[in-house]
Amino acid sequence: MPRSAAGLFTTGLLLLTAATGAIDAVSYLALDRVFTGNMTGNVLFVAFAFVGVDGIPLLNNALALVGFALGSVLGGRVVGRGHPVGLPRRSVWLLVSGTALILALTGWWVLAGDIGGTAEATLTALLAALMGAQVAAVKPVGNTDITTVVVTNTLANLTRESRLGGGSQTPHQWRHRFLAVVAMGAGAGLGATCLKVGDGPVALLVSGGVFALGTLTLVAGNRAQHHGAPVTQAPTPPPAPDLAG
Repeated sequence: MPRSAAGLFTTGLLLLTAATGAIDAVSYLALDRVFTGNMTGNVLFVAFAFVGVDGIPLLNNALALVGFALGSVLGGRVVGRGHPVGLPRRSVWLLVSGTALILALTGWWVLAGDIGGTAEATLTALLAALMGAQVAAVKPVGNTDITTVVVTNTLANLTRESRLGGGSQTPHQWRHRFLAVVAMGAGAGLGATCLKVGDGPVALLVSGGVFALGTLTLVAGNRAQHHGAPVTQAPTPPPAPDLAG
């Protein structure tokens, strides 16, 4: 893969990771303490709510889990399997559709004003489905160090495979894993800041902007990859035997 394409793919994945952090900030802080990308947290919240811990909604967290799973299933079906390393066209359309969905949900939120009940649960489930579909869309890029939705394994690999941990990760791996953790935190900080100076729709709109920028960067990486791909020539056929003699 050309170096420029690899760099664009990495940057695009990091931007999508930041978008996940921002959207999770919106869902957790403005949509009744629910994560839409961090399903580990939702599993715990469902368990807490199930045993009667106050202040934790069972239904919304359960809907987020179901939405994420359905989005991942749908994304897997749309993108398919067996692609070469890169961003297939179906992934591009899935990410573009995700961007459009964020914008549509932002507009809906603006028109609805203060939401709650069914509207809040629906918004949460749709954002979670978007996060699940995003995972399937970027899977063909093949960078397992930047998963875009969770950094627990990333942080574990970063530390476990460090020299202090007795590992031998490459500088390439270290950089990607470290930046993924930073991107998630930076996105969450951005989302929380937008909520402090604005409201939920503003924060979601900014999150969608980061998501769109990540999508555009991945598309640019895909074009750079194809532009720099070597041209494969058909093999030269052997000369025809001389039958004259």
